[in-house]
Amino acid sequence: MLENVWIILRHMQLTDFLDIILVAFILYSIFVLIKDTKAYQLATGIILVIFFFLLTQWAHLYVSNRIIRAFINYLIIAIIVLFQSELRRFFTGIGSHTFRRPFKLGPLKEKLEDISLAVDYMSQKKIGALIAIEKDIDLSPYAQRGRVIDAELSKDLLVSIFFPKSPLHDGAVLIRGNKIIAAGCLLPLAPTHTLGENFSTRTRHLAALGLAQETDAAVIVVSEQTGEVSLATRGKIEKLSKKDSIRQLLAEYLRIR
Repeated sequence: MLENVWIILRHMQLTDFLDIILVAFILYSIFVLIKDTKAYQLATGIILVIFFFLLTQWAHLYVSNRIIRAFINYLIIAIIVLFQSELRRFFTGIGSHTFRRPFKLGPLKEKLEDISLAVDYMSQKKIGALIAIEKDIDLSPYAQRGRVIDAELSKDLLVSIFFPKSPLHDGAVLIRGNKIIAAGCLLPLAPTHTLGENFSTRTRHLAALGLAQETDAAVIVVSEQTGEVSLATRGKIEKLSKKDSIRQLLAEYLRIR
């Protein structure tokens, strides 16, 4: 068996290696895209369908093969319709400058404590807040919908922006690295039915979910009615319990060490 592998490797050209690397990259990107999303379970089902399709071809089960082939044609359309947000996030991610990531997220590490302290304070005081932290996908288009700040991030600055009746408290704050790049930003709203019934304030949560569906940003919401903190990532939003550490959750999601 090892001899066969060696023979194959000897006859492979540079283009063959590049082809393998490209396919591996595509498969890895798809895995990252669907990991921890509703598409992950669907992917398992698709793999099983493809397996049975190949099995019917190999066994010459013509009727079964035709049925599965027709099913696959409709399945492709269904995937495009059902997973628009995941596909949008995937193709947007391809166009983003991911090679700049270490330079962008490195300075954020020292500011996670400021974010955590600000969120805890606003939660205790029931000050509504919407904070989006840039990961790989550029948030500049959303910054254009608010007021450019370009100031160093701090707990006091975050709290002052969201303080009731301040000019920018109704919009979202966008964070890149150790800077607040914009405030008072309007974010896209997710469809209401995707939010669920567990959220008392809807607008900020819909905005957080909308941005998490379009980008890979981490979006924090503080409810001004209850003081509850929620975190939206990967196209879904979850309430955090008191034992959850927002700093740790952000570090894990943003892969900051």
